[in-house]
Amino acid sequence: MTTIIGRRARLLGTAFGALTLLSACAVGPDYERPSAAVPPAYKEGGITPVAFAPPVPRDDGWRPATPGQAEAGPWWTVFNDPVLDGLMRRVEVDNQSLKAAEAAYRQAKALSDQARSSFFPILSVSGGADRAGTVGSGNRSVSGTGISRSGTPVTTYDAGLGASWAPDLWGRIRRSVESNDANLQASAADLAAARLSAQAQLATAYVQFRVADERKALLERAIAAYRQSLEIARNRHAVGTATLADVFTAETQVRSTESQLVALGVQRAQFEHAMAVLVGQAPAAFALAPAPLAAAVPAIPPSVPSALLERRPDIAAAERQMAQANAQIGIAESAWYPDVVLSGSLTNSATILPKLLQAPTAIWAVGAQVAQTLFDGGTRTAEVELRRAVFDQTVAQYRQTVLTAFQEVEDQLAAQRILAQQAAVQDDAVRLAREAERLTLNQYRAGTLPYSSVLTAQTAALSDEESALSVRQSRLLAAVSLLQALGGTPPNF
Repeated sequence: MTTIIGRRARLLGTAFGALTLLSACAVGPDYERPSAAVPPAYKEGGITPVAFAPPVPRDDGWRPATPGQAEAGPWWTVFNDPVLDGLMRRVEVDNQSLKAAEAAYRQAKALSDQARSSFFPILSVSGGADRAGTVGSGNRSVSGTGISRSGTPVTTYDAGLGASWAPDLWGRIRRSVESNDANLQASAADLAAARLSAQAQLATAYVQFRVADERKALLERAIAAYRQSLEIARNRHAVGTATLADVFTAETQVRSTESQLVALGVQRAQFEHAMAVLVGQAPAAFALAPAPLAAAVPAIPPSVPSALLERRPDIAAAERQMAQANAQIGIAESAWYPDVVLSGSLTNSATILPKLLQAPTAIWAVGAQVAQTLFDGGTRTAEVELRRAVFDQTVAQYRQTVLTAFQEVEDQLAAQRILAQQAAVQDDAVRLAREAERLTLNQYRAGTLPYSSVLTAQTAALSDEESALSVRQSRLLAAVSLLQALGGTPPNF
């Protein structure tokens, strides 16, 4: 008997080893990240770029980038604005879009854990109790029902233990785990992208809000100056050295500028409401006091282009989607191979509960089931071709995402350079316009120029100051967009 048991054990061990060796295989292609066109330098970075080529290792520390390695960091601190810092912390906690993205990440995590659980066998246990007897009088014997010959009701207890396992012979489960893990990583990148987008939206709305405050202050100063001009026109009219038309013209200038000031409140309110939603509050419960635009335009030098692949979460998500699609090819190809399920069970019954586990009448069973589809009309072939086409699509989307990322960086680098030049020219225009306004007003006060000259000079000065403020706003917004395009550059860039 011992020899027979040992022989069976050796056979089971051999079979298990064979299954283990088989399960070490996985059908389908192993994932290799496709190359993408990465320039050695940015066109707007001060270095003339050469032809696009896939990255290759070099001796100067330049290396191929792995998507999703770099952390975004608190990139907004380059603006050195404590109010903006506080709002960014509230975005991290209360932004509802981020909460939805975080919930999507947890869903992907659950799917990944669910796929990994398929590696393990399923164990089940069952138990029950039945009490049976006869109906009516007399002693009757009912065979096979568990009723005694005297007709006395009898209680029967039963218990069972079952197990089943589908060994991963062809790698279907491993490919499923690969697919779900890649989806989990893509979801993490999507969460990072949602966070970066919300932060950039808040920074953009905040800059526009503060620019509205700055424009409000500018218009208030202009109105004060125009009222002084109106007072001069009235005084000169009172002594007969100016016409009534000069007074009406000066008053019209004051009122039209006041109208612009009132209209500015609409934009300011809309920017404030946008910030409220981004920090997870109702607009009615959110308000910021007026303040000058204190943020300076930061200088943001770009790093090597390959670093963009590590910083941009959308690139990381696109790369992980390729890995997911590649694993799906293996899952589709595993359908060509038979499914094997191993099962076993142990059951027993007794009329006395303490003897349930001691009774010698336990029944055990072990078995295996093999299933193979012989003909499906081309379904499996079509599924494999579908998955290969999906993979090719994700490759194209990944490369397009990389190209778009470089375009966005180049756009904002160009905006930085050109707007800096425009700001220098516009500042000179403001200086000259203010001087012209001062000289013209003095000459009108002396009676050597008509009021129309004052009106022209003051209008030009206000227009140039508003243009200078608009250029400053554009430079700040370009800085925000560049930081977003770079994937959120850390403060110590």
